[in-house]
Amino acid sequence: MYTRQIGLLNEAFLGSAYSLGEMRVLYELAHRSRPTATEIGRTLGLDLGYLSRVIRRFEQAGLLSKVPSESDARQSLLELTRKGKKEVAGLEERQERETAAMLETLPVERQRRLVEAMRTIADILGSPIENTPPTIILRPPRPGDMGWVVYRHGVVYSQEYGWNDLSEALAADIVAKFLREYDPKRERCWMAERPDGEIVGYVFLVAHSETIAQLRLLLVEESARGTGLGRRLVRECIRFARQVGYEKIRLWTNDPLTAARHIYESEGFELIEEEPHERFGPKLVAQTWELVL
Repeated sequence: MYTRQIGLLNEAFLGSAYSLGEMRVLYELAHRSRPTATEIGRTLGLDLGYLSRVIRRFEQAGLLSKVPSESDARQSLLELTRKGKKEVAGLEERQERETAAMLETLPVERQRRLVEAMRTIADILGSPIENTPPTIILRPPRPGDMGWVVYRHGVVYSQEYGWNDLSEALAADIVAKFLREYDPKRERCWMAERPDGEIVGYVFLVAHSETIAQLRLLLVEESARGTGLGRRLVRECIRFARQVGYEKIRLWTNDPLTAARHIYESEGFELIEEEPHERFGPKLVAQTWELVL
């Protein structure tokens, strides 16, 4: 039933030019920072001979480039080219559509039961339960969520960084503009929610110009930190921005937000401008970062 439902036995997965094994290799390349073939083979349990043939095919198709490792001359670091990143973004978008088509007829409660059942299988057959982070789903905003975003932004930044109410006012302005001018073809908000309904994070991607998107209001609640949720939210923004044809993503942050800044830097964003200010009370350095897609 599983193989028929998801199409695992099809020679070309998702109607693409790739087998399921090749798709998994593409996924690892897209969601890792310059891995080696050995690392991918170990993660997926693939025969290295088969993996070498897959990598050679991707390289010949212009999807993949190799960079010599500085620490081990015998190894090459693998990285998707711009063409490869665009290809993966399209495949992930197609997979989302097909998954959504399977789930959209189910009531919300049955969707949650399904996610919990999948987590139970992963807990039993995969990592031990105590090492498996709670399942977190990303969903579109619902009525009431935007008020919650402004509230949590004010509370978290006041408690953790001592910022004043101008920070909350900025969040309110961003949210109000999103609600008034929302363009569903080019903008998104993702709310991160546990199966029990607890909201543990959010992020916005909005249009800054025809060619530049802006990542705004990234927040992960303390209870969900360390699960990879922040990186997942940022990657959703990157994936969507590529999918709809933006050329760059820009974001504005402040120097104390070191965890978020580490994610931005590791995902390829570059610092282009800094400016000291005291708008939120303490002395801060505002930073503008950009990612070329």
